Amino acid sequence: MQITNQNSIIINRNISFIKMKYLLLDVAGTILHKPDLITKINDTLLKHGFLVSAEKLRYNHKILSEVIKFPDRTDADFYIKFNAELLYSLGIIPNDALLKDIFESCSYLPWHKFSDCDVLNEIEIPIGIISNFNSSLQKKLNEFFGPIFSDFFVSEDLGVSKPSVDFYRKALDKINLDPKDILYIGDSFKLDLKPSLELGLNSYIIDRDNFYPDNRHTIKSLSEIKKLIQII
Repeated sequence: MQITNQNSIIINRNISFIKMKYLLLDVAGTILHKPDLITKINDTLLKHGFLVSAEKLRYNHKILSEVIKFPDRTDADFYIKFNAELLYSLGIIPNDALLKDIFESCSYLPWHKFSDCDVLNEIEIPIGIISNFNSSLQKKLNEFFGPIFSDFFVSEDLGVSKPSVDFYRKALDKINLDPKDILYIGDSFKLDLKPSLELGLNSYIIDRDNFYPDNRHTIKSLSEIKKLIQII
């Protein structure tokens, strides 16, 4: 049966809604970020005589983060190598002084939660965390969000990391739900989207910068989670 209202919107009473039973979230780039990072790198480049737009720097940093795997615990050696590759991608030949200055300007920058994370307080299904991170993650997230998360699946604790499907399988074994009943939000096509789709999760990439405007597996804001929890 169909009903047409005065605005000519057709409503079908036979439509059924499938409600997700669990929300699984990545952390870095999804619910937490370091908002000063790009500015700090850009200021250091300018100090050394290199003019790069913030948009270009942000895009290249994002793409490089897709192809270089971050360890559970990062150190100076990792960031020196990462930043050298970032400079090459910008057409800048790295040198020791520049790499040292970038590392020092970006070390120990504070984490912040994204402004659209407020929607998580409105979610009525269990929320779990899955992340390539170290064992300090649960304490860190509790400081930002309080005890809203039901589960924490952390690579350092489980001995396996993204993009391994075994990491996701361990999480699924604990969650004990059909993958099709789980909504997953991450920020990496390689680490998050590919392995989770292989296992049958309803997965999306958060793309706040609109780098991938035509991809059907992206959302622009976490505020979209509420409508994704209910799928026609």
